[in-house]
Amino acid sequence: MNIAMKVCYDGTHFCGWQIQENGRTVQGELERAISERFGVFSRVTGSGRTDAGVHAEAQVCNFALADGIKIGPERVADALNTALPADVRVLESVLAADDFDACRSAKRKTYRYSVYFSKREIPLFERYAVRFGGEPDLALMRKCADLLEGEHDFAAFSSTGSSVRTTVRTVYSVEFAPFVRGSDERRFSLDIIVCGNGFLYNMVRIMAGVLLDFGCGKLTEDAVKAALAGGSRDLLGKTMPAKGLTLVRAEYEADPFGSLIEE
Repeated sequence: MNIAMKVCYDGTHFCGWQIQENGRTVQGELERAISERFGVFSRVTGSGRTDAGVHAEAQVCNFALADGIKIGPERVADALNTALPADVRVLESVLAADDFDACRSAKRKTYRYSVYFSKREIPLFERYAVRFGGEPDLALMRKCADLLEGEHDFAAFSSTGSSVRTTVRTVYSVEFAPFVRGSDERRFSLDIIVCGNGFLYNMVRIMAGVLLDFGCGKLTEDAVKAALAGGSRDLLGKTMPAKGLTLVRAEYEADPFGSLIEE
């Protein structure tokens, strides 16, 4: 059986998604839970590899469960959750088509980057958002977002260490969701929501920094255009911290969670 799952995790104490020898990872915890509950090893494939400290609202993944194991696909989630630590949970499990691959089958991915605006750190916000001292102009940020939407070579929006064959990606949309946190209207947050067909290493975190700097007048339209045209990382600002980033969802043409497959 090919089991597809939606997994939610707090990335604070993880070294990222991908399993590694000397670090705690989400993939490693899931594979350990599968071995513990079903007595077999099975490799778990994720829709993407989140970095250390990055969170996920609904990371899609899949793994092969031996046909001899008698459990309904929808009950796999509960079985694994009894063996998983508190900072990772399987929200849903279903039977997927044999050729479904959470990574290769993904058509779109959506990330959210969260910031809050305050002169001082607020402990209640710090775990999942990044404090930003300035007050950017949302109209300017929208102007910058228009420059980033569409198909571009995003080489300038990638950190070193990536071995991808091409740095061309399509950003379908960049949206902003400002809202007030708590009773003080001077303290508000902003979610930057980015949807694309794929993302380079640290691309969304760099985009978030560019949008915020543009909104504060620290980056010009010419600089952003030059970065897109020439691929120079030096033209842009810093990479924003990992804790503000959350993988929201992955989308598929044949979504295993949209139309359940009969056994």
